[in-house]
Amino acid sequence: MTDFLASLRPEALDAPPSGIVEVWNYGRLREGLIPMWAGEGDLPTPAFVCEAATRSLAAGETFYTWQRGVPELREALARYNARLYGGEFSPDRFFVTASGMQAIQIALTALAGPGDEVILPTPAWPNFAAAVGVRGARVVEAPMSFGNRGWTLDLDRLADAVTPATKAIFMNSPANPTGWTATRDELAAILDLARSKGVWIVADEVYGRFVWDGSPRAPSFHDVAGPDDRVVFVNTFSKNWAMTGWRVGWIEAPPQLGDVIENLIQYSTSGVAVFVQRAATAALDHGEGFLDHQLRRIGESRALLMEALAGTGRARFVPPAGAFYLFFGVEGEDDAGDLALRLVDEAGLGLAPGLAFGRAGAGFLRLCYARGPDSMREASRRLADWLSARPLRA
Repeated sequence: MTDFLASLRPEALDAPPSGIVEVWNYGRLREGLIPMWAGEGDLPTPAFVCEAATRSLAAGETFYTWQRGVPELREALARYNARLYGGEFSPDRFFVTASGMQAIQIALTALAGPGDEVILPTPAWPNFAAAVGVRGARVVEAPMSFGNRGWTLDLDRLADAVTPATKAIFMNSPANPTGWTATRDELAAILDLARSKGVWIVADEVYGRFVWDGSPRAPSFHDVAGPDDRVVFVNTFSKNWAMTGWRVGWIEAPPQLGDVIENLIQYSTSGVAVFVQRAATAALDHGEGFLDHQLRRIGESRALLMEALAGTGRARFVPPAGAFYLFFGVEGEDDAGDLALRLVDEAGLGLAPGLAFGRAGAGFLRLCYARGPDSMREASRRLADWLSARPLRA
């Protein structure tokens, strides 16, 4: 038999399987299972977004388009950011991508390659590290710590991770899976570090609207960075407007990078379908009401979950400041991978094992609570009952 794999690039062969997908595939066909392993809510895309796409298709907008994105969407991105962060934003800073994941891939392709290093605070979504690895670069983990204040980032540890090979620091705040949310002072300190070392920051602020202290948004590198700073923002329409299946996102970067980013889009997807971009424009311009509705229902579900787990005395967690995940441990359960499979079989619940998010996540589980209160009430009951019925393992 021909060994086809022997001729493949090592970067492709070494791409790790996703621990999230492993559990997902194990339980996806289980009848009655409540799926909370993926980072998406249970609401479909709102009608006004879908209708914008339908109008575009009816108008015959089915041809090749601007590689950087249609002007109307880039202008809408500038308006949205101006509303959110204040000040003025030029459309020249924005580039439309076929998903937030492609935004990450393009940013990393521009910044890092073989022999280079990218620093990543962990636990972190596994796709970050995989996107670095398939480009031949190396991830250097900066493990976060879990304690009475929840997850915290040691800025000295982050600084110690920088070497002459470092090209970028990848920052995700609010963070998937921990919910850790950087303060303005922490972001300023990270930016000062990047400035002093001459490295880029890739800022993934996709969960910036999902904060639970009543603020309209999380602190952002927009609050501390200037136009001459080496910061590339990557984002997506998936979370705010329930558009995970549409596969559309964006990059915000200094305009000097425009030709490079445009070429990388051209040589990967050659642009995003126009009807998808019309839907994205509608989401930006008319989507605040839907986002407010999401925040209210997810906030209620969050409270239900925290109360149920606190009552078991078995769950180790601190209520997360942002995003819509709970990253928690279970007393007496060290093998979270095995635990995730058992929860599928014995409780009808789909959770993601923490080791999928890096070594710092060992012993934890990630639960996405971006669901309606009725569904989360049932999920919380099942999880609390399961935990209460199982004795601590020796």
